[in-house]
Amino acid sequence: MVARVGLIIPSSNRMVEQEMVRFFPADVVPHVTRLRMTGGNRKTIDDLLPEVEAAAAALVDAKCDVIVFHCTANSMSEGADGEARLLDAIIKAGAPQAATTSTAIMSALQALLASSIALVTPYSDAVTEHEVHFLNARGIDVPYAKGWNLGGSDAYCSTTAAVWLERMLAADAAVDAFFLSCANVQGIGIINEVERRLGRPMITSNQAVIFEALRLIGWAGPQRPPGQVFATLT
Repeated sequence: MVARVGLIIPSSNRMVEQEMVRFFPADVVPHVTRLRMTGGNRKTIDDLLPEVEAAAAALVDAKCDVIVFHCTANSMSEGADGEARLLDAIIKAGAPQAATTSTAIMSALQALLASSIALVTPYSDAVTEHEVHFLNARGIDVPYAKGWNLGGSDAYCSTTAAVWLERMLAADAAVDAFFLSCANVQGIGIINEVERRLGRPMITSNQAVIFEALRLIGWAGPQRPPGQVFATLT
């Protein structure tokens, strides 16, 4: 039986279809819709909520079993309260189950029993520090955090996986896990290599959302995407 996952992503995102959707198992079909919510189109959570609800309702029409608001920075932007309001909007639209990128990240870290991470982002120092505060508030220690101050979506997308591999390996610190943040970077393809060379798990925003979607629908098949976190699905 086919399961369906709905993804609400920023209009500028080019990595979800390019690198993420192919890692879903064959019996799980992703459906993607876009909102203008980043860069010059950035909005508060309150301003986004009607659009999120409408987008979620459209994905409900496609019979999605779980719907995810998938934007790392926006899902963390207003802390636990903003996260809860996004989830409420998705459920209000009729979604059987809901998640955000931030709930997916926390779920993956909890599954890995990770209480400390090294954080790497393409973001400014200010946005990276905001993510650190968000994670700290949820009990995650972040002794290493590096934002690469890239100049928006074009720079995020054009930075190669090889560059992110080098940056993740440089983040080798005394932590439980490594996290490459942002849904608009090339990261899933380097996970196995980072885990092999650093000897600890790695997550990315896109991979964590796949994990959380599969967990919520109760999927436990043999076709596992990259990363140690998927070994926790039983």
